[in-house]
Amino acid sequence: MKKILCIGEALIDMICTDKGKTLSEGDHFLKKAGGAPTNVAAAIAALGGNAEVAAKVGVDPFGKHLIDVMQSFGISTKWVIQDKNSFTTFAFVSLMENGERDFYFNRGADGQLSDADIAGLNLSEYSIIHFGSATAFLPGPLQLAYLNLFDKALAANIFISFDPNYRHLLFQHNQDTFIQQSWAFLKHCHFFKVSDEEAMLLTHTSTLDQAVKSLSEKTNAIFAITLGKDGTLLGRNKQTHIIPSIPVNPVDTTGAGDAFVGALLYQLSSKSVTNINAMPLAEWEKIIANGNKAGARTCEFLGAMEAFKHLSSDIFN
Repeated sequence: MKKILCIGEALIDMICTDKGKTLSEGDHFLKKAGGAPTNVAAAIAALGGNAEVAAKVGVDPFGKHLIDVMQSFGISTKWVIQDKNSFTTFAFVSLMENGERDFYFNRGADGQLSDADIAGLNLSEYSIIHFGSATAFLPGPLQLAYLNLFDKALAANIFISFDPNYRHLLFQHNQDTFIQQSWAFLKHCHFFKVSDEEAMLLTHTSTLDQAVKSLSEKTNAIFAITLGKDGTLLGRNKQTHIIPSIPVNPVDTTGAGDAFVGALLYQLSSKSVTNINAMPLAEWEKIIANGNKAGARTCEFLGAMEAFKHLSSDIFN
């Protein structure tokens, strides 16, 4: 199984267990390891893949917890750097009655991952690099490290996966810079995953059909647009196909999109990714359907990492 590198944030999700209450109203919180790229790596590893994370955490109990959790899944933490000058990043999460979430970030070490920290990466070791950080487009060292690694991956002809992971709280006053930076990835990556809301945001459109048309015209990538209970839209060779979702009563949707991406990359890591556009439609439909299964399984548990303990490639059967 070929190695997959995931770069971006590793953080602690503090989940309010008083379901249906806002963060200001809740009294009880549960600590869970998280961060979108870290979640993707955990899903890959849980399914049996070979995953590695490049991220920065603090020299504190929470940074240690993140490293321990990653290693428990079998993720390589060679490039998880501990920063003695920054506290581990926290994301406070409240769960509404329908399983949706609200976020509040207390940013720390994740944003300090620098280009120098990962200068020793040997890109020839990786067949896929996944860029899925919600925070990498914010100003700081991570932003430069993220973009430089992207350029190096392009030059090395490595398969690039991208998930913008838009968070309104982080970019509510600066959506334009988020959109502009995302398009640098959308135009040159090989695969990207967005939600329907993200698709419309990134294309400045008001309907899904308009967003799909814009993405199909302006990118050459295979893409997936997750539509919740309505399934997943696969964009391929300027055509679209809907792959049905898996019915589920959600407990927590945290990490469902990351599980989808992790399952997709896990499957691609056992194939030749030099020309994925040439893969038969039936093969892509199976890959997306399996991703939907992984996302659905994740929604049945509280916390992404807890859910990933219940992931295995057996769910694809």
